[in-house]
Amino acid sequence: DIPRSALNFEFFAENISQLNGQFFPMDGEAFNYTLHRPLGTVACISPWNLPLYLLTWKIAPALATGNTVVAKPSEITPMTAYLLGEIVNEAGLPPGVLNIVHGTGPKVGAPLVSHNSIDGISFTGSTNTGRFIAEKAASSFKKVSLEMGGKNPNIIFSDCDFENAVNTTIRSSFENQGQICLCGSRIFVEENIYEKFKNALLEKISKLKVGDPLSKSNDLGAIVSAPHYDKIKSYIKLAQEEEGNILCGGEAPQLDTPFSNGYFLKPTLIENLSPTCRTNQEEIFGPVATITPFKTEEEVTKWANSTNYGLAGSLWTNNLKRAHRMVENIDSGILWVNCWMLRDLRTPFGGMKSSGVGKEGGVYALKFFTEEKNVCIKMN
Repeated sequence: DIPRSALNFEFFAENISQLNGQFFPMDGEAFNYTLHRPLGTVACISPWNLPLYLLTWKIAPALATGNTVVAKPSEITPMTAYLLGEIVNEAGLPPGVLNIVHGTGPKVGAPLVSHNSIDGISFTGSTNTGRFIAEKAASSFKKVSLEMGGKNPNIIFSDCDFENAVNTTIRSSFENQGQICLCGSRIFVEENIYEKFKNALLEKISKLKVGDPLSKSNDLGAIVSAPHYDKIKSYIKLAQEEEGNILCGGEAPQLDTPFSNGYFLKPTLIENLSPTCRTNQEEIFGPVATITPFKTEEEVTKWANSTNYGLAGSLWTNNLKRAHRMVENIDSGILWVNCWMLRDLRTPFGGMKSSGVGKEGGVYALKFFTEEKNVCIKMN
C-alpha cells in the first residue's frame, strides 16, 4: 500500500507533462487551441481496503492539475491518511491545498459532496454509496467520477497455461482476503478440465495459511471489521441455502491468542451454484469464490455478463482469435488475458454498469480534474 502510494505521486508528477491541448486550424481563416484549467476544489473519498493507495491515486492527479483537495478516508482506516497530512505539512505544501477530514459518511461524507464550494467528486467505494453521491451531485451539476463494486469473472479454457492459471486464480480470488474490487470471485472452467482444475485449486488452497498479517509466513490476515465479517458469513450461509457445495473453508480457523477472537476466515470455494443465484450476483468482498463448469464460449460469455457489475475480468486461453472475440463481448472496463493485476498506470481504470462512471489513471484522471476550454482566434 505505501510503496504504491509513493509511486502515485511520482507518476502523476511526471505524467502532468502529457496533458497537452489540441490545435485545430481552419483553412487560414482562424485557428483553435484548447486549454485545461483546474476545476477548483475537489472532494476525494476513498475506501478502507487499500486506504492510502486509493486515496493518493486521487489526490496526486488532483494536485498535479492545480486543484485544492478535501480528502475523506474511510472512518475504518483513518491513520495512514492522518500520517499523509503530517508528511505533506513537513514537505511544505501550502496550508489549505490538501485538507484531510475524518468521520462517517452521513456526518462528513454527505455534507462534503453536497457543499456548494466543491466543484468535483472522485469516489471509490460501494455501489450504494456511489449512487447516493451521484444523486446528491446531480442537482448542482458537479463533475463526478465513481469507481464502485465488482463481481468479476475469471474464465479458464482448456487450452490455458494450466499451472499459471491455477496459481494466478489463487491470487485473484483471495489476495487481501478477497477485499479488492478487482478480485475474480466467479471462476468459470471449461467442462473438460473442470475436475482437474478444481482439484488443483483445492490442493493449493489447503496450503494457504491464515493468521497474523504481520507474519510473512501467512497468506491471509483478518477481515476488516466485525460487520463485514458477519456479512461475509451470511453469504456463505446463503450459498448453502441455494444448495451450494462448500468445497473448502466457510469457517474460522483455530488460532492461538491473541488472534483467537479475531475476524479470521478460511479461504472458501463453493460449487454447484447457478450463475444467476444471489451468491453469484452480489458482491461479497471477502475470501469467497464460486467455481462453475461451462461448455461453450457463448454460454460463459452470457454468464460473465449476467451481473449488474462490469469492473474487471480475466480470460485464460492460448487461442488468440477467441481472446479477441471475448474481450470484445464481455462487459468489463478492464480485462486481463493470461494474467491478473498487471497494471500500467497510464491506462484507463474503471468499470461500466453498476461498477462506475468515468475513468481514472494517466491522462484520464488529469482530464477529469480539469475543465477543457476552446479558444478560437481569427487570423484576419
